[in-house]
Amino acid sequence: MSRNWFEAGAEGYSRFRPSYPPALASHLAEATRRSVAAAGTSSAGSAGAGECSAGSADTRGLCALDVGCGTGQLTVALAAHLPRVIGADPSADQLSRAAAHPRIDYVQAPAERLPAPDASVHLVTAAQAAHWFDLPAFYAEVRRIAAPGALLALITYGVIETDPDIAARVDRFYSAEIGRFWPPERHHVDAGYRTLDFPFAEVPLPPLAITGELTCAELLGYVSTWSAVRAAHEAGREALLRDFAADLRALWGDPARTRTVRWPISGRLGTV
Repeated sequence: MSRNWFEAGAEGYSRFRPSYPPALASHLAEATRRSVAAAGTSSAGSAGAGECSAGSADTRGLCALDVGCGTGQLTVALAAHLPRVIGADPSADQLSRAAAHPRIDYVQAPAERLPAPDASVHLVTAAQAAHWFDLPAFYAEVRRIAAPGALLALITYGVIETDPDIAARVDRFYSAEIGRFWPPERHHVDAGYRTLDFPFAEVPLPPLAITGELTCAELLGYVSTWSAVRAAHEAGREALLRDFAADLRALWGDPARTRTVRWPISGRLGTV
């Protein structure tokens, strides 16, 4: 197995991280429209590049901010349903590979200093990212930029579901073999974000999942983006990683074969 398998940065995220289903973005957009309409205000009009602006009560002017957007997996999905989306990430490398879209402006910024004026954003999202944030600082910024009726969505997904033999080997690798290399924040992902402090009035999320048809190489590519895999590599545990890849290939059989892979989605949605 080549060294590059262990060194997934922005390129690995762009190639191998799953994209969110249209149903998630559609639900978030519609929930935002309802919440903002009920609050009686919206933003429209004169925002410049990379920002939203406060304005009139017109839900056509809704603005979303996707925080920790990475290479744009959720950002692009939101742009299919909302007229203006900002993707913010602290990593220039991630943003350099973010998917372009005419409705999206990408801005290099951390979660604790959000790139939007006061009371200007109607939907704030963070997908597979909130467990890394300084949450009190992030929440203070969310409250600052939130327009009346704005929603906050923290989205995550956990370990894959697939054919039992493949899933069992991935689970053993995830928990028993590289478990000690996961950062402490990972337990929030395993708990579906139910353990995150979330001081907002909650709105139910429907049951959703990401699904894809993956080859063995694509599944290994996805696993290579895990922070614990990178940490294990840096700790000199390449043999552990090579053994997992060899086992997975043996179980998989024909390398051209695809298998259905499912990532159950969970998270928190609330009114700011």
